[in-house]
Amino acid sequence: MLFDIRAPGRRRTIQAVYLFLAVLIGGGLIFFGVGGSGVGLFNADQNGPGGGSGGFGNQIKRVEKQARANPQSAAAWSELARLRFQAAGSDFDQSTGVFTAKGKATLAEASSAWQRHLALNPAKPDANVARLMAQAYSPGGLNQPAKAAQALELVAADAPSAATYSQLALFAFAAGETRKGDLAAAKAVQLAPKAQKKTVKQQLATAKKQGPNALTGGQPPPASG
Repeated sequence: MLFDIRAPGRRRTIQAVYLFLAVLIGGGLIFFGVGGSGVGLFNADQNGPGGGSGGFGNQIKRVEKQARANPQSAAAWSELARLRFQAAGSDFDQSTGVFTAKGKATLAEASSAWQRHLALNPAKPDANVARLMAQAYSPGGLNQPAKAAQALELVAADAPSAATYSQLALFAFAAGETRKGDLAAAKAVQLAPKAQKKTVKQQLATAKKQGPNALTGGQPPPASG
């Protein structure tokens, strides 16, 4: 599993990087929807009739019809991405931190709608849905760190904090976008409380060195079923 710390050499990395970044300054923002839309991965099934993919089926069909009828509506594509992401929540294995194959297929559909939203160049892209798509593009989902970083740029612009910029830096480093990661890391240090600045700087420097494995503690992401 993603956070298995029994493997040789992994305990220190997980404790130093992920416990600090994910729990102390970042985890709540994305994974539980704190500070944003209130919709996160672990409460997604509470935000639609019936919960799970079954509860979102009719809504998805309705919004998909609207988006197809009016393909220039950025709001319709954003809403479709949100609903599809929430539907994928019922196919997430919390014990491993990985979406099932069915869940990933639904996330791919969410990604398609989200990219349509961005392609329309809306004056103000939907930052709340960007928070959800950052989860969709995580190692336990579609594992597309460049697209996650793209989404997190919108999140950081909407809610600048040490947490959002730290998350952006992690995904940028994992995507090989060093310049973007360096800028985000510097911003994270700037916004961090004085007592945490040194620690934030050190942990993000470690993530930079790990490059493609910055999100998985120096290890490849786990396989999913």
